[in-house]
Amino acid sequence: MVRADASVSIKVLLNATAATHFGFRLTYRRVWLAKQKAVALIYGDWDESYNELPRWVLGVQLTMAGTVAVLKTSPVRVGGQLDESRAYFHRVFWTFPPCIEAFHHCKPLISIDGTHLYGKYGGTLLVAIAQDGNSNILPVAFALVEGENAESWSFFLSHLREHVTPQPGLLVISDRHNGIKATVDASDEGWLPPSAYRAFCIRHVAANFALTFKGKDARRLLVNAAYAKTEVEFYYWFDILRSEDPAMCDWANRIEYSLWTQHCDEGRRFRHMTTNISECVNSILKGVRNLPVCSLVKATYGRLAGLFVRKGREAEAQMGTGQQFSQHLVKCIEANLKMARCFTVTVYDRDNSEFTVAETTPTGSFSLGSYRVSLAYQTCDCGYFQALHFRVPTHWHAVPTHGLHGSLTSTRCIVLVRSSVFIRWVSHLPFWRVSGHHMMGRLSSLTPIRGVREMIVLGRSKPAKEMWALSAAGLHTSELPTARRSRAYTGA
Repeated sequence: MVRADASVSIKVLLNATAATHFGFRLTYRRVWLAKQKAVALIYGDWDESYNELPRWVLGVQLTMAGTVAVLKTSPVRVGGQLDESRAYFHRVFWTFPPCIEAFHHCKPLISIDGTHLYGKYGGTLLVAIAQDGNSNILPVAFALVEGENAESWSFFLSHLREHVTPQPGLLVISDRHNGIKATVDASDEGWLPPSAYRAFCIRHVAANFALTFKGKDARRLLVNAAYAKTEVEFYYWFDILRSEDPAMCDWANRIEYSLWTQHCDEGRRFRHMTTNISECVNSILKGVRNLPVCSLVKATYGRLAGLFVRKGREAEAQMGTGQQFSQHLVKCIEANLKMARCFTVTVYDRDNSEFTVAETTPTGSFSLGSYRVSLAYQTCDCGYFQALHFRVPTHWHAVPTHGLHGSLTSTRCIVLVRSSVFIRWVSHLPFWRVSGHHMMGRLSSLTPIRGVREMIVLGRSKPAKEMWALSAAGLHTSELPTARRSRAYTGA
């Protein structure tokens, strides 16, 4: 079962062993230990995995030029003397050249988040995710750290900015973690406007809101206000929220509107109101959080290679049929063209492509509203074009009856991205090579802290759980709480 799915839960394994005829029921602890041993047999030893990691990364860097890997270690001291032959694993950042190149062809935004590791030694996996014009999710950078704090986020975001996302005007979507805020607000990190902008994940904002104000209706009103594309629509929902409880609006007003509302984001969100880390982990990185560190890094390499191959074939198939635009946007256009049958277009300025659009019921008996549209200034009263526009050359599917070289689809002015742009980021298959190149030579050993390892295995005590790394212990003894130091650290 572990070979088929490393993320299989202990509960499932318990139920499977309960069905046997051994005459006794295993405890949770015994099944947990058995699973760790099974994972070690299949994917490599948990402790040795930390020593294998630098060798494997070095091999990939030699065979795939442009691979970025930053390994941070801590020194080992024995009896007050520095042991140069060993080091403690602390953090590692990595990305691959196809991901770096592909990001140039994605939307100018990234969502970042962290997810806990479920293996023997815990830790946190930080991921930066991009999305292209065909709504394909692409992880562009990773980091293994001890947990989410100011130092670990600074480590991740500084290398992300340096190696993957140097473009100006980038939007970063995240939760409201103080570690992210400290890094983004630092003047020397390159994440301040106009170099970069920040936006909050509305799901996390709503979750924080629900901690103070109970009730699903109030939370729904806040989310509706955040998703509003125009100021009028925003205040419609906000006024309803105020009528429920003015304190709710006071809570929301303590957060800058540009950080959580769509109508104030100047189109930078591209309608992305949440981080999509969960979807990415489940669809692309499923099961990797249960693996030893080296196997985890290898898995990101293999999964991404498979992703590029699969999306490359899809793009080539679309280009082979003569499809000019990405499949996702073609579907949006087709759906909106059907809705456009209930719209009446009146041209006011043919040279500047300015007109009004009146929406009626299917029978034409009642008016549902009227909108001003300007293709020259790329604006629409409905707010859809401002929310969806792409900063790339565009082609508008026009209103042929008026000879306008523009696009009108249910007043939702959707910008199209050509298939040729999509195929660029999936055309880097020659970069991907078969992994497994082993380097010979003497490398520093990444040594475990014995006391921590023994406590994790035997007691799973709270002090040990708070310490990242067991065998990867990346903390200096001086960084540990004084009251716990003697229990958690006994020397290397």
